[in-house]
Amino acid sequence: MARLVADAMTRRVVYLPADTSLDEAAQAMRDQGIGDVVVTHGPTMAGIVTDRDIVVRAIAEGLPVGSTTLGSIASRELIMIEQNATVEEAVQAMRSRAVRRLLVCDADRQVVGLLSLSDVALLPTSAAA
Repeated sequence: MARLVADAMTRRVVYLPADTSLDEAAQAMRDQGIGDVVVTHGPTMAGIVTDRDIVVRAIAEGLPVGSTTLGSIASRELIMIEQNATVEEAVQAMRSRAVRRLLVCDADRQVVGLLSLSDVALLPTSAAA
């Protein structure tokens, strides 16, 4: 039987405003043991930033982490998959879009979690694509 995204996803989604500084975001990621945050602009999801984004798009470019904001480095394309999709479908979506994370939604398109490649890698080998 195929494993569902709901079985592999991380249910905790952390949202931070676009004007949050990168050092604040990095501290939040460290404190919560996560590698990504969803960036918001008011009530709207505006993008996603990963710990790797902070390193590659900001630190490696010499941007000041205390004054550079999440909004300035966020990936704007938010790709969603339904929680009842199979893990194999999610992996295919990641491959085709060249991303490492997908937002997971319910049937009403409300975000209920995140699925990352590391979540998939932790599944028993018979469930991984």
